[in-house]
Amino acid sequence: MSSAFVREGDDQSLDEISPSITALRVFLTRENGGIQVSERSSHKDSNGRSIYVMSNGLSYMKDDQGKWKVAN
Repeated sequence: MSSAFVREGDDQSLDEISPSITALRVFLTRENGGIQVSERSSHKDSNGRSIYVMSNGLSYMKDDQGKWKVAN
């Protein structure tokens, strides 16, 4: 079996995915039952970090270690 297939129970969490916006979109689409999630806009916060507003209604940013998290 190809390692490209993810078995049930082997799901990644948000902080485990690659720090690229493409990886975030793929992860969110998979989490959204296959309904495509796309980037609506982006802006910088007061600390200069990029905030990505996604079509699922949430915003995401990378923490100091480069891991994705939901922005407040």
